[in-house]
Amino acid sequence: MARFSRSDFTLESFRRQLANVDALPQLCVLGLVSGVITGAVMVAFRLLLEAGAALYMPEGNPEAFEGLSPWIRALLPVIAVTIIGTFLYRQKAAARKLGVGHVIERLTYHQGRFPLRNWLNQWWVGVVSVLGGLSAGREGPAIHLGAAASSGLGLKLRLPNNSLRVLVACGTAAGISASFNTPIAGVIFAMEVVMMEYTLMSFMPVILASTMGALVAQLVYGNEPAFRIPEVALGSLMNVPWVVVIGLAIGLLAGLFIHISRNQYLQQWPLWLRLAVVGVSTGAVAWWFPDVQGIGYDSVAAMLNNQLTISVLLALVIAKLLITALTVAGGVPIGIIGPVLVIGAATGTLGGMLGGWVWPDKAADPSIYAMLGMAAMMGAVLQAPLAALMALLELTHSPHIMLPGMLAVVVACLTSRQLTGCEGFFISSVRYGLHPLQQPLMQALSRVSVPAVMERHLVRTERMITPDQARRLLETNPVWLVIERSNAEKPVLALKAAELARWLLEHDEALQDEAPSDDELIDLLEIPGQRLEMAPIGLQATLSEAFLKLQNNALGALYVVHGYRPKQQRISGIITRDAIERYYHYADPRGADPRDADAQQ
Repeated sequence: MARFSRSDFTLESFRRQLANVDALPQLCVLGLVSGVITGAVMVAFRLLLEAGAALYMPEGNPEAFEGLSPWIRALLPVIAVTIIGTFLYRQKAAARKLGVGHVIERLTYHQGRFPLRNWLNQWWVGVVSVLGGLSAGREGPAIHLGAAASSGLGLKLRLPNNSLRVLVACGTAAGISASFNTPIAGVIFAMEVVMMEYTLMSFMPVILASTMGALVAQLVYGNEPAFRIPEVALGSLMNVPWVVVIGLAIGLLAGLFIHISRNQYLQQWPLWLRLAVVGVSTGAVAWWFPDVQGIGYDSVAAMLNNQLTISVLLALVIAKLLITALTVAGGVPIGIIGPVLVIGAATGTLGGMLGGWVWPDKAADPSIYAMLGMAAMMGAVLQAPLAALMALLELTHSPHIMLPGMLAVVVACLTSRQLTGCEGFFISSVRYGLHPLQQPLMQALSRVSVPAVMERHLVRTERMITPDQARRLLETNPVWLVIERSNAEKPVLALKAAELARWLLEHDEALQDEAPSDDELIDLLEIPGQRLEMAPIGLQATLSEAFLKLQNNALGALYVVHGYRPKQQRISGIITRDAIERYYHYADPRGADPRDADAQQ
């Protein structure tokens, strides 16, 4: 029994440490565990794809649609959308949200807590969309599955919500890392696309998670990169202007892709019509060009070795872009990162071939433009230039390609944002006004949970007490008195203990010539002093949650509830708006050590 109590105390201490902004060792431990979990989940998802492909795909290859007869590969997308429409759309709208957009939404509005039903749906929808011949990737499902599994670890341990945010980033990074064997790109993607911030406290655990995710995947699939990259060399500087032109073209294509994906007119069509258009259009294109189906990494490998014809490349640029965007607009939750890379690679290859015809002696190999196109398209669609550049560096293992890569990515991102008005695929899908993750105040307050700044010195009392009871309450030197009312509908009030002490002192002076009466009752609602109306908030909540609750409900303070069973809950502390503002004043704008804010409480 003693051992159990000691263990429970250790876990409780671990939770309290995680509530602070400087809980780096604890977060690093969580990052390691999260990376292992996400790597295992990613391996399980890939094995599930391979098991399904073994049933009917040539050689059990999930991407070997070219080996199927035309009528089978044309029928597969129709079957896929029928299955998804039948089983997914019978569920509530909230259960149909999947992929990276869902991860960002849960992180933004739900503190990184994921519903179990969505997580279970992601498994079979991800498999059906890829093996069903839709233009879909595996990275979106992997990110959702990894982020939700990592967050589930935190929920199981009842960790504070600020650590759940870091776990979501860890799961995201490990998912990308395990998929591409690109740990650095996984870290940058998690911070740039999902977290939308760069902080030391987040970077280190995310780096560890990404490393562990890659190691777990390598234990199963080896250390081979996602693509076999040929030797890269841009050659003559005459290629630089052509890189700018290709970046401009890719930026326009990225804007077109996002605008079609978010088209309100298409999304208002009846469900059966949207699914029918997705299934029939994908099947029709697949009859002649099966390369547009599935993820398309086999096509990327062929492009890097100059093995695809111009007609296939055009189909990958035009047809794959359109059917992928139509699939998203049609309401089928697919992963878009893989198809986006394929479209960018095909666009770059075509641009490289055109450059070779214009100046054959100076033009670089089309495979170089294919890699530049992948990075430019990824950066432009996601508005994540740094993640795209890191992916380019890790895939090519060549720093020489970074100079043209930076140029292509920046031009494509600027073109997509400025000329087509796109702010990023995933941000546009969950944006309601200014995105909360992009607000500095909410970012700073989300890194800390309420135990880090709440006032713990308090006592609970009834409204009516005797002077003797009042003196006993003040013996422990509390800061706040929590006045509980018998009527549950009335709010709990907080009174500064100093106000009661002052009243007792004045009362004793006024009656110093009279014999004091301990039978007299003190009404804590009547003595002079400011009383704050309070509402409850959970011990796991972040300061951003507390700030919004205080702001939206015009409350004076919040009392922090500790305990997971209603009859066993107790009040652990009080947090006021002044305490939150004081923390932000010391922790963020002036760049001071956040721990100084705790000392001010």
